[in-house]
Amino acid sequence: MATDSPETTRKASIDAVVLKLPGVVAKKLNKLDAYFVNDRMFACINGAGLGLRLPVATVTELQFSRSDVVSFQPGNLSAGATREWVQINRPDAADYEKDLELIRASLDFVKAGRR
Repeated sequence: MATDSPETTRKASIDAVVLKLPGVVAKKLNKLDAYFVNDRMFACINGAGLGLRLPVATVTELQFSRSDVVSFQPGNLSAGATREWVQINRPDAADYEKDLELIRASLDFVKAGRR
């Protein structure tokens, strides 16, 4: 009997939090498991974290106020290319439930069409 890999289990835990929000669809994008609203990505799984698109001021505040928040730099992208993105690293993916307010803020930010 095969067991799920840690990545599969982690994705399932994050899916349980993110996919319960209205209008959210999960898709693969350049090897990233991503979450979309209105065909626009607002979150994705990157390594040991969940990347969220938020206003630049919110990204800056989170990077200085939380030890589990880092710059979002998937692949070879520079920090400047992802200034509206932040990554939250949680060892237990079920703990992303604690970030539901930020996940909703990301969804709303992207849904509103701001750039």
